[in-house]
Amino acid sequence: MALAIAESERVRGTTSPNPPVGCVVLDENGEAVGFGGTQPVGGPHAEVMALKEAGTKAQGGTAVVTLEPCAHYGRTPPCAEALVEAGIKHVIHAVSDPNPRASGGADLLERAGITVESGLLAQEVSRGPLRAWLHYARTGRPHVTWKYAASLDGRIAAQDGTSRWISSEVSREEVHALRAKLDAIVVGTNTVRLDDPALTARDAAGMPLARQPLPVVVGMSDLPVGAKLQHTALHLRTHEPDVVLGALAEQGVVDVLLEGGPTLAGAFWRAGRVDRVLAYVAPALLGAGPAAVLDAGVSTITDAVRLTVEEFTMSGPDLRISAVPQT
Repeated sequence: MALAIAESERVRGTTSPNPPVGCVVLDENGEAVGFGGTQPVGGPHAEVMALKEAGTKAQGGTAVVTLEPCAHYGRTPPCAEALVEAGIKHVIHAVSDPNPRASGGADLLERAGITVESGLLAQEVSRGPLRAWLHYARTGRPHVTWKYAASLDGRIAAQDGTSRWISSEVSREEVHALRAKLDAIVVGTNTVRLDDPALTARDAAGMPLARQPLPVVVGMSDLPVGAKLQHTALHLRTHEPDVVLGALAEQGVVDVLLEGGPTLAGAFWRAGRVDRVLAYVAPALLGAGPAAVLDAGVSTITDAVRLTVEEFTMSGPDLRISAVPQT
């Protein structure tokens, strides 16, 4: 399953609005003979890719999949039927498919006499490559990760407004790699006015990576003439997070990175539309300057937004924290 998760991660960002599924096929002796990840929309799913690589060695073998094999006819035939036709005798999947149109694969497999198990490394899959898609399938909304970099005292810029660079080069390279796996990056018009960002994903040498997210600007104001995003961004003239997410869902956007300033972050928090926080905390003190979020709808300590920390680790000299709102 760890190998299947790696396949899922390898294709993450290329499959939306389909899930980035990973699959490994084992032969009768338990040897890995086929690997596959879901291809871009209209292409084969992970199981089909792995079965193709395995060939006749799949007969009597096992398929290990991050998501329950689908049972419906969409742009491609059902993966569950492909597993049956290949002679697979055992299927292990990490999480069940929450999409009612595609679920039922496990039942189809069992009716064909295939042994089915579920739940293996389910948490790793649900918090990993399939996190955003599972949220999208359950809610109909894109998954929103609020990413910010701040000093140890919670400032995202100095008193004079300068903010380059609070986080380390290692952290910035990590964020660019993350951007290349996401569907869209969202900022506000004020961020465009102050920072003139390009919202691209670049390598350590500053060259664009092969895959680029959709740049999105939120706000009523016109973008400054000559801004990098003036002719490249999707400009949504609204202040309502649900309107933003609805428009992005219509475009097949599943995984969103919210990189706007404190005002936009506050709007998403008030609307309850932040699904994950990714914070880079630098070992520096600024003493003054803007905070990471403004007006999150908290007026007293009992209203504080409580988070559950999923992971914390070092990113160069910075502390990287992944946390989700408590439910």
